[in-house]
Amino acid sequence: MNTIGHLINGQLVNTAQRMQDVYNPATGSVSKQVALAPKETVEEAIAAAEAAFPAWRDTPPLKRARVMFRFKELLEQNADKICQMIGEEHGKICHDAAGELQRGIENVEYACGAPELLKGEFSKNVGPNIDSWSEFQPLGVVAGITPFNFPAMVPMWMFPLAIVCGNTFILKPSERDPSSTLYIAQLLQEAGLPDGVLNVVNGDKEAVDVLLSDDRIKAVSFVGSTPIAEYIYSTACANGKRCQALGGAKNHAIVMPDADMDNAVNQLLGAAFGSSGERCMALSVAVAVGDDAADTLVAKMQTAMENLTVGEYSDKNNDFGPVITRQHQQKVVGYINSAEADGAKVVVDGREPSISGYENGFFVGATLIDGVTPSMQSYQEEIFGPVLQVVRVKTMEEAMQLINDHEYGNGTCIFTRDGEAARYFSNHIQVGMVGINVPLPVPVAYHSFGGWKRSLFGDLHAYGPDGVRFYTKRKTITQRWPSSGVREGVSFAFPS
Repeated sequence: MNTIGHLINGQLVNTAQRMQDVYNPATGSVSKQVALAPKETVEEAIAAAEAAFPAWRDTPPLKRARVMFRFKELLEQNADKICQMIGEEHGKICHDAAGELQRGIENVEYACGAPELLKGEFSKNVGPNIDSWSEFQPLGVVAGITPFNFPAMVPMWMFPLAIVCGNTFILKPSERDPSSTLYIAQLLQEAGLPDGVLNVVNGDKEAVDVLLSDDRIKAVSFVGSTPIAEYIYSTACANGKRCQALGGAKNHAIVMPDADMDNAVNQLLGAAFGSSGERCMALSVAVAVGDDAADTLVAKMQTAMENLTVGEYSDKNNDFGPVITRQHQQKVVGYINSAEADGAKVVVDGREPSISGYENGFFVGATLIDGVTPSMQSYQEEIFGPVLQVVRVKTMEEAMQLINDHEYGNGTCIFTRDGEAARYFSNHIQVGMVGINVPLPVPVAYHSFGGWKRSLFGDLHAYGPDGVRFYTKRKTITQRWPSSGVREGVSFAFPS
C-alpha cells in the first residue's frame, strides 16, 4: 500500500504512527494511505520554516519571483500528472481538474509580479528635507489549511503569494486527497525554492491545533466549512495570530422573467453540477421570479439534465464524477430526502444513479428539486452536492430579500436582459461576489476572493491585492538629513 508522508526541510518524511485510508471515490476502494502528523512532526516543520526565514526574507523579490516563473513552467509541463492525481483521489473529471489547475497557475503568475507588488510608496519632502516611504515586509512563518474540493487550486491561492512576499510556509492539505498537493510542493522545490521555505504536513485536527497554538506561526489562512472556519478564526485570534478563514456558502441565482432562459439553463447546469456541486461557489438555489419563469426554467432544466453523464475521472465525456466519501454521499442523499419529506417535489432524482462498472463508487446523480421554501433544512444548510433547488417568488425584491436574509453571503448571480435590474441588484445585494449573467463569479488572480456574513471570518479576502496585505506588514520610514552645520532647538509641540 502506497503511503503519503510529509515534505519537511526539502525532504520527504514518513512518520507512520497514525494512518488514514485514501479512497478512489469512483470505485469506493482504498487506493493508498496518508500519514497523519503528530505534534512532534508539525513542530519539526515549523522549526525548519523558522530556520529558513531569515535568508529567504533577505532574498530580493526579483529572485523570489524567478523561482515562481520556473514553478509555473513545471506546473504546465506536469499538468496531466497533477490532474490524474486529482481525479484518482477527488473524483473530479479530467477537464474539470485541468480548469482547477489553470486557476491555480494564474495565482502563481500573479505572484511572479513580486517586485511590483512589494515596491511600496515614496514621498519626497513631506517636510523640510524630510522624506517618507513605506515598505511591505514579511510576517515570518505562516500556515495554510486547505480543503478537499480543490487540492491544487486553493493551496496555490495561499503559498505562492505568501512565499514570494518573503514568508516561509507550512501547508496542511486535506487528508482526503493529498497526493497532488504534495507533488506540487515538490515541483516548487525543483524550481529552486530553498529547503524549509515550503513544508507540507498531512494530518487531522491534532496537526491543525499545533498550527493554531504555536507562537512561531504568525498568520493562518483557511478554506472550508463555516463551523470549522469559526473554530479556526477564534482559536487563531485567541493565540494572537492574523487569520483569514473562508467558510461555507449557499449561492443563489435569480432568474428574471426576461432572462435568456436557454442560456440560463446552460449556465446553471455547469454551475450547479460541475465538480459534483463540491464547490463553495456552486449555484445551489435558483430563485425564479414569477410562476411562468419558474415553470419554464424547471421544464427546460429537466430536459437538459437528461443528457448529463456521471462517471469516472479519465473519461472526458463525463460531466462530473463522484462525491468525496461514502459518508458525504449519504449526507447529500439525506438532504434530498429531507426536502421531499418537507413537501418539495424531486423533479429529477439522482439518489440512485446507475454507473456501469462503478457500482461501489460514491456517486450522486444530478438532482432538481422544485417548490423549496426558506423554512426547509435543505434550503438553510449547505448541501455541497449535485443538487439544484428551485425557490419561487413573485418579485425581484422578494428574491433579493431572500438572499440578503440568508446567513451565508459568498456568491450570487442574476440572469436578466434588464440593465437597470442588474445594476440595482449589484448595488444592493449583500453578498461578497456577484455575477451578472455569470453564474460562477470567481475573481481572477489579480482581484481578491471572499464572501460576506458567515462565509468569511477576517478583514481581508484571499489572494490578489488583499493577499499581499494579509501576508505582509507595512513599515513606514520617515527620514531627515539636516543641512551641514544646522542644528535645531528643542521643540515640545507635536510635529506637523
